[in-house]
Amino acid sequence: MSTRKHRLKKLIKVQEQLKALHETRHATFLAAANAAEAEARELIGHFDLDNSLSGLFPDLYHRRIAQAVVRQEENLASARQEVGLIATANARTNMVERAYKDLRNRDERASSDRERLDLIAQKRNEE
Repeated sequence: MSTRKHRLKKLIKVQEQLKALHETRHATFLAAANAAEAEARELIGHFDLDNSLSGLFPDLYHRRIAQAVVRQEENLASARQEVGLIATANARTNMVERAYKDLRNRDERASSDRERLDLIAQKRNEE
């Protein structure tokens, strides 16, 4: 295997790992955003209950709700950023795969051409 072909094959694996990393991070950010949203909804739900401590500590409840909403927005922004990185990694992977396939096809063609030339040379030697 030519060194360039070998390097391209390794690069494909690295690009696929990078893409998987970004996909995992994207999922993590979405999960964190959902958890923050659920926390905000839960706090809002408890805020209106009669037996809630929200009457005693309304500032604390408002602050925690605001923090949860900010966390949700930050995580959604990070998830959107990861979507861009996933697209970039995917494009790079596709580009490297095309280069690898092209090189592999050229190597196969060159190998079959050499085999044909060897067969022709053998036939000439036999005659």
